[in-house]
Amino acid sequence: MNSVYSVGQVNTYIKNMFTQDFLLNKIYIKGEVSNCKYHTSGHIYFSLKDETGAMACVMFAGARKGLAFQMKNGDKVIVGGSVNVYERDGKYQLYAKEITLEGAGLLYERYLALKRELEEMGMFAQDYKQPIPKHIRILGVVTAPTGAAVQDIRNVAGRRNPYVQIILYPALVQGDGAKESIVKGIRMLDDYGVDVMIVGRGGGSIEDLWAFNEEEVARAIFNCKTPVISAVGHETDTTIVDYVADLRAPTPSAAAELAVGDVRMLLKTFEDYREKLSRSVENKVLLLRQHLRLYQNKLRFLSPENQIREKRQHLMDLEDKMEAAMKNQIYMARRSLDIYIERIKGLSPLEKLNQGFSYVEDIRHHAVTSIAQVKVDDTLHIQVSDGCISADVTYTQALGRANRGGCEKEMRACATGKPKEDGKCKADETE
Repeated sequence: MNSVYSVGQVNTYIKNMFTQDFLLNKIYIKGEVSNCKYHTSGHIYFSLKDETGAMACVMFAGARKGLAFQMKNGDKVIVGGSVNVYERDGKYQLYAKEITLEGAGLLYERYLALKRELEEMGMFAQDYKQPIPKHIRILGVVTAPTGAAVQDIRNVAGRRNPYVQIILYPALVQGDGAKESIVKGIRMLDDYGVDVMIVGRGGGSIEDLWAFNEEEVARAIFNCKTPVISAVGHETDTTIVDYVADLRAPTPSAAAELAVGDVRMLLKTFEDYREKLSRSVENKVLLLRQHLRLYQNKLRFLSPENQIREKRQHLMDLEDKMEAAMKNQIYMARRSLDIYIERIKGLSPLEKLNQGFSYVEDIRHHAVTSIAQVKVDDTLHIQVSDGCISADVTYTQALGRANRGGCEKEMRACATGKPKEDGKCKADETE
C-alpha cells in the first residue's frame, strides 16, 4: 500500500514549496479590492480580483506603514508581498507588505528597482551618514522659490535663530529639467560652503515627487560634502533622497527645526552657565570667608594674651575645686566624728548608768557578773548614776528565764524587812 500522509503534513509540504519559490517570496500583483475589512487588531483582510479570478490577502498591523491611503472596495491597486500557505485552513493567500494605487504602479516599480539597486551599492548605509551640526551660521535650501516649503523654512528658521543666513537656490522641483536643476543647486551650495543643506518640496503625487526619485539626484546628495536633510512631501511620502540623505525630515518645517538650533535654548544655556558660575564663585568666596574666620578664631585662641587668660581661669577653677574638695572633706570628717561620738556614747558606762543600769563589784573591786562570785553576808558596792551604794548579800538563787518572776517576788518580800527563815526571806502567804 502506498504511503499515507496527514492533512497537516501535506499542508506543510505545500507551504515549504511556496517558501522556496523565489518568485512568490517577493511579488507584485494588481487587481481590484473587494471584501475589505479593517480588524480591531489592526490587520486588514481583503480580496484581490480581476476578470479571471480572486485571491485572499492580508496586511498585518506591523506592515500598515506600507499603506499610504485608506483602502476601500473597488480600488485598483498594486499589492507587493509574498504568497504563502495558511496551514490551518490549507489555503494560500497574499501577505501584503505595501499597497499602492494602480495609476502609479509603473513608476512605483521603477522606484523600487532603483531603491534596490542603490541599496545594494551601499548608498543607504548608515556609515556614510554625516552628523548634523548643532549650531550653524549658513543654511542652504534647494527648493522652489514660490512654494509653501521655502516659506515654512524661513518662518521656522527665523523663529529659532534670526541670526542664521539662509541661501536659497530656486530649483525646479517638478516636470522637465527638474532633476538637473536640483543637482545643480546641490552642487553650487556645496561648493559655496554652507553648513547644512535642505533639499525638498511640498507634498504631491508620486508623479509630482518623481524628480526626487532620480538616480542623478541621489548620487549628487551622496557625493555632497555638506550634511543634507531631505524634506520631500508629507510625512507619509517617501522618496529615494530620503534614504540617501544624512537625515530625513517628515516636512520642510521639521527640516528647518532639525537644521537650525534654537538660539533661545542656547541663550538659556548660557544664562544657566552664568548663574552656575556665579553660584560657584559665591560659594567659593563664602567658604574662604568661613576658613578666614576659623583661622582668626584659632589665632585669637592661640594668642599669648588669650593663653594667659585661659590659664588664669583654669587656675581659678582649680582653686574653686580645691576649696570645695576641702570643705567636703571637713564635712565628711565631721560626720564621721559625730558617728564615732554617738558610738562612744552608746558604749559609755555612765550612759548605761543614766539609763537605769548599775555596776556591781565586790570588796576586791572585781566586777560581779554571776552569783557564783558571791555568797551570803558578802559586801557589794553598787555604782549608780549619782553615787555608790554598799549592800550585804542576803540571798542568792540561780534562776532560768521562766523563774525570774519568782525571784523578783522573793526579792520584794525581802525588801519589806520580813525575817529570814533558813537563810531565806519569808514572804506573805498571799504572795
